[in-house]
Amino acid sequence: MITPEPASSGSRIPSSITYVRALAFVLLVLVSPSFAGSARAQNNPSQPVAQLISSAVNSSPYARARRVTSSAGTEAAPVTNEAISLRSPSLLEANVVERRAFAETNRARAQNGLQPLAWDAELCRMAREHSESMARLSYFSHETPEGLQLKARAQANGIMHFRVIAENIAYNKGYDDPGAFAVERWMISPGHRANILYVGFQAVAIGSFVSADGSVYLTQVFIAR
Repeated sequence: MITPEPASSGSRIPSSITYVRALAFVLLVLVSPSFAGSARAQNNPSQPVAQLISSAVNSSPYARARRVTSSAGTEAAPVTNEAISLRSPSLLEANVVERRAFAETNRARAQNGLQPLAWDAELCRMAREHSESMARLSYFSHETPEGLQLKARAQANGIMHFRVIAENIAYNKGYDDPGAFAVERWMISPGHRANILYVGFQAVAIGSFVSADGSVYLTQVFIAR
């Protein structure tokens, strides 16, 4: 289970769980602060595909960037990179995938007796940049190919002062509501659920990017300042 902690947090025990939902194989990969785990989905090319990773703040080593291969023949979800040019979008300026993931995140918190998280425009800018980076460079990790980890990426975006920060990432392809689907899967995975339901967070944002093959990349960043 991954619990958000300050930068001095210790190691956790990694775990990975495979889920089967209807006719879709869904691979869920949990990455602990001290473990770099990798696995590849075993998907029928005609079926939807999704992968998720959750990790806590400023933990080293992060999962090293690994290549993402597309599933030929999978129907792309009807989403686009709308409003992607906005560098620090408000919630009203967020795209449909981002708004759906945000709404579902707060709905999950409400169902568990927690206060909703505020939308953070700076986090959205940071999250969009990471989703676009993963899509364009064909990797799936909290760490960029250049070696930038979560804290460094936050600082590069001018987010200098925070008590705790954490991140979930996901990509899926072939689902009608990719934002809601990502949150649904996060909520049945202990590490992702722990981030979403952490009482100490104050704000969150989701940044999405749709790759040329229709894969939807999502980065969800939580913060307490």
